Amino acid sequence: MRKLSAFDVPLSDFTPTVVTARAIHTLDAENTVVSAILMFAGTVAAAGTVDECLAAAATLSPAAPARVDFGTQVIVPGFIDAHAHPLMLGQMMSWVDCGPDKASSIPEIVALLKAAADTVPEGQPIRGYGYEQRNLAEQRHPHRTELDEVALDREVYLMNASGHGGVVNSYTFGLFGITRETENPQGGEFFRDADGDLTGELSDAACNILTGLGGVKVGHHGPNFHLADTPAEHVRQLAVAQNAFLEGGVTTIGDAQVSRREFDTYLRLAEQNQLKTRISMYLLSHLLDEAIETGMHGAFGNAHLSFSGIKFYADGTLGGWTAYFPDGYVGDPCRTGQLYHDPADYKALISRAHAVGLQTATHAQSPTAIEMVVDAIEAAQAENPTSDARHRIEHCGLPTAGQIKRMAAAGIRPVNQPQHHFNWGEGVEQAIGTPGERFNPLGEFAAAGVPITISSDAPVADPRPLEAIQAATTRITRRGTQLGPDSLAITREQALRAHTINAAHSLGREDDLGSLEVGKRADFAVLTADIFETECAQIGAITVAETWVDGVRQYSTDEK
Repeated sequence: MRKLSAFDVPLSDFTPTVVTARAIHTLDAENTVVSAILMFAGTVAAAGTVDECLAAAATLSPAAPARVDFGTQVIVPGFIDAHAHPLMLGQMMSWVDCGPDKASSIPEIVALLKAAADTVPEGQPIRGYGYEQRNLAEQRHPHRTELDEVALDREVYLMNASGHGGVVNSYTFGLFGITRETENPQGGEFFRDADGDLTGELSDAACNILTGLGGVKVGHHGPNFHLADTPAEHVRQLAVAQNAFLEGGVTTIGDAQVSRREFDTYLRLAEQNQLKTRISMYLLSHLLDEAIETGMHGAFGNAHLSFSGIKFYADGTLGGWTAYFPDGYVGDPCRTGQLYHDPADYKALISRAHAVGLQTATHAQSPTAIEMVVDAIEAAQAENPTSDARHRIEHCGLPTAGQIKRMAAAGIRPVNQPQHHFNWGEGVEQAIGTPGERFNPLGEFAAAGVPITISSDAPVADPRPLEAIQAATTRITRRGTQLGPDSLAITREQALRAHTINAAHSLGREDDLGSLEVGKRADFAVLTADIFETECAQIGAITVAETWVDGVRQYSTDEK
């Protein structure tokens, strides 16, 4: 039987440690700033002045406490990335980075992929990621014939930054028997030009061709990006991804799409005692029946690996133009995107999950999709009133003012990604017109009393909380455009809490994570500058010097 590694060490084996810095933002209810904390047995045992912490240490051990002084640096609670895809990030870190920092045109992407073709073993697929068509000079997706320049004898797949599709070469279509006559799968599309020829672009359920017979066939339950590798390779990929999160100061991750692939990999890493970050898992909704039948009716697990709830999809993505707009996109009236469920069927699924006490987290971007989610949660609450269900809406990019008020009343928690509007905010305006400037209306959430949680959605964006905080406080995009009025932005304090204590609430972990209060886990990030003393537009340039989990240093710039 597999056993998760447990935190089971005699207290006598621990040494009290006093940690000091120029400022330590505890993020308790009063936003107390202290100069020292005392760590003991992986938790915060005291917070205050150095003398207060030394006195507290004396009550725990007769020996002199250890001391760690960070000088003029600043400490904040460990960042919590409440919506990310760690294994997918680790997998893509072995692919070719074709993001905006690497390529600004299609020829540059092709050149990057060609260079990779010279190093990838013969017969193995060439995979790239990170392009966003509206950031390219051509303002379009690459065509399959352009990827044919990379290789004609093996698969080439270039994943869109949204993660909900991309472009393949002609060989890939031939390998899987996809022709111009192939019907689109429900929930996906093989895109065609005006003459009906395949362009190479594919989205959501159409990506199932890439996963092979062993892939996860999720039906109406979301896009399939679960590309298979060997179990050992998945363990390696996840270990690499953990380090990327730690480099950003992230100590806890909400995995927002767990299938058997992810679950098995987490268990394997736990067996090896290599879970350096904390993971809260959201099982993909095709596993809802199995979760209910096996008695998974609420959060459970240990301090490092836990089950939190069920992940659903209402619609697609704004970045890939698959979010559901029934009247068509302004940028392409022929596109409507898709709704993953019939509203009545979705309502029944949410009702089943809610009735047994499961938290739900539903991907929804368009007003129509968000309406379906809010309506279903309201109905579930009416059937089985619960004071603290904490149902989530993932991304929640374009809610109406009325929907925001209803979310506040129902206790629904949106989980947004400011880096999305940082990376392609202008593209959302091109897609749906002026309403796109409201993409991620965090300021409206704050005004309505809706708790704000921000995250990365890695690998859609890098797990860099400081960049997310910058985007949330400025609304300035990568191209230098301010997206919408100042009222859509939030303050530094609101943004920091959104990536720490509020995120802990969204994961159901506020009792032990999210702030540096006595009794909570000693998880923190050491920053080279204070967020509250830095111009908002420069917050993303602050460096994470160290990241600590359970009072143990897990990352340091000195050890990179």
